[in-house]
Amino acid sequence: MRTVEHELVGLHASATRWRPVAAGRLAFPVLALALLPIRPVWLWAALLGAGAAAPWIAGAVAALRRRRPRPYWRLSAAGLERVAPDGTPLTRYERSRIEGLAITVDDGGLTVLHRFGRTTVGGLDAMGMEPLAVFVTARRLGIPVFLLDGAVSGLSDDGGAGAGGDLGLPRHHAAEQRLLDQEAALLAAAHEPPGEDPPASGGAGGRMRLASPEPVPGRGRTAVLGALLALLGVTMIAHIAVEGTADFGQRLAAGCWAVAAVAGVAGAWRRLLRTARVEWTIRRDGLLVRTRPGSREGLRLAASDVAALVVGPGLALDPLTDRPRRVPLAVLAFDHRMRLLARLPARGLDAFQLAHGLDEHGYRVVTPGPRTPRSPAYGLEGLPEVFAQVPGGRLVVADGGLGWVDAAGDVVLRMPEDRIGGIELLTIAGHAWVRLYDSDGDEFFAAPLSALRISRTDLRESARRAGLPVTDAEYDAYLSAAFHSAVSTLSSVPSEEAAVPSHAGGSGGEAPVETPGGGGAGSADVAREAPPAPSTAPGELLDATRRSRVASYAMSVLLCEFVALLGSVWLGPDLGGFPGMAAWAVPAGVPAGLLGYWLYDRNRAQLRVSAAGVAVVTLRGRVEWEVRRELIGGVGVDESTERMPRLVVWGPTGRVLRQVTFPPDLGRLRRACERYGLPWGPPDADRPAPPPPEL
Repeated sequence: MRTVEHELVGLHASATRWRPVAAGRLAFPVLALALLPIRPVWLWAALLGAGAAAPWIAGAVAALRRRRPRPYWRLSAAGLERVAPDGTPLTRYERSRIEGLAITVDDGGLTVLHRFGRTTVGGLDAMGMEPLAVFVTARRLGIPVFLLDGAVSGLSDDGGAGAGGDLGLPRHHAAEQRLLDQEAALLAAAHEPPGEDPPASGGAGGRMRLASPEPVPGRGRTAVLGALLALLGVTMIAHIAVEGTADFGQRLAAGCWAVAAVAGVAGAWRRLLRTARVEWTIRRDGLLVRTRPGSREGLRLAASDVAALVVGPGLALDPLTDRPRRVPLAVLAFDHRMRLLARLPARGLDAFQLAHGLDEHGYRVVTPGPRTPRSPAYGLEGLPEVFAQVPGGRLVVADGGLGWVDAAGDVVLRMPEDRIGGIELLTIAGHAWVRLYDSDGDEFFAAPLSALRISRTDLRESARRAGLPVTDAEYDAYLSAAFHSAVSTLSSVPSEEAAVPSHAGGSGGEAPVETPGGGGAGSADVAREAPPAPSTAPGELLDATRRSRVASYAMSVLLCEFVALLGSVWLGPDLGGFPGMAAWAVPAGVPAGLLGYWLYDRNRAQLRVSAAGVAVVTLRGRVEWEVRRELIGGVGVDESTERMPRLVVWGPTGRVLRQVTFPPDLGRLRRACERYGLPWGPPDADRPAPPPPEL
């Protein structure tokens, strides 16, 4: 029987790609070259162009000389090796000499344990290896793996020989248990027969497509902007060369244009590399992962070859350096022999949608472990120190204000009525809360009532008797609903006029009875049943923060000033010189920038949050989009991707329905969602824990 050999190859680039080399450092020599009075002028222009193109020329030479894979690490039956591009091992730790591998959890360092001591190899991230892949492969090869709580620097210098020696760090049993659980899940997926396939969903023919969001600005705009900067720099340098370079100011302007062209093209190039999109096509018969959406090329995996997919944090190649780095989301595909089949990029995708999409199409999905429960912010930091120092204290309404009494009933802290601008009672995660506002309307205190040891009814009734401004929207809505339900039983009794059919008009049909308001009974029922739209329902209107608006005004002014300076440099010689044109163009840029952004800002978008849903409306009343309450699964900050803006509206299944293009005050938005019953946070968020009973 042939022995199946396991092999783990570290993540590495297949070949060196063409990219500019040291574009930032070479910009200063280009500026210095432009200041030299070189004759003739065509030689000066040619040298300046060659200096500006030097980063790309150097990158092309380096790419042509190194069209081979980079050195990579490999763990196999031969041991742990660092393999050169030609296949020869540069560093080797033979399997027969390895007694164990130690991984330090804090820094991810890998240490080889042998009979005569130990050797620190390096970090797993730099080696391109994931802890789970190393753990599974090493155990298949018969090499014990130890996870240590600490860093490599904490290993003891004395002793520590062999796997049984004292390493100086305790074993991290929780981390080892997580890896053992994931290994058990992989074993179950590899050896257990597949169960019944779930029903297909997510597109025609059971196909589902997931793609990373389009960056803002888009890749096409970024490429066009970089090309325009390069073309503008070349045009201005040629214009200056034709007019002559005898003046020092002209040579300085040409050098600045060259530096601007190099910086613009290099910045656009780097952004294009960093914003490369990923597209997944999930089918029952296989997976197709493409780094260029719409192209036919990509990584294909047959469903029969995949035993399980591990979705979670992992490694990916840095698009600028081609070196492995840690990313928040990656996918490891294991086959039925527990070997790492492929590393699938998932940059920019939503982990919730990806995991559930794979599971719905019949793939075994393994997650790195249960997520850390989200600790809700209860606002207990707003409580004064005396609250925690008085045992058995509680909140009371006394002397026309709020106070804190001790176990004996003595008031040890009093908040007078003039400092209280409002008291709001609401429910958060099934628990009663209180929020206090000052006379200016700013919130200065929030806490659960169980921590204050007072019931909701006592606080509401006592505050109203004392004349304090208290609001309990849920209780008022309950009373209103109870009143209308009681009145509706009386108004639903048909009157004699309504029971007798009217034959006025000679049609023989029954005419509806007119109400005092002028509408028929049928129209009243329709009006009562039709719910208000999210854009018109009464609620809270949230605007962009003052800080962001001021920053936008400042950016508009700076952009106009930049255009004024460029125009003075370009058109100054034809309009009286650079100083004369700049004297009136630069001051004129300030009102031009303010006026230009005011024209946009006067019709800016605002977010309306109400019980009917969420909507974005402009100051002139135009509705950009709206989402009804029953379609909303959550409102909050999207922490799964690096998208801008990050404030989104999720559906119940976790899909991003809408994005808010301006940054409102998150605190006000959270309070508005809680006030009108909209879920705050993603729909898969863990349920918040109840508030603590004691301070």
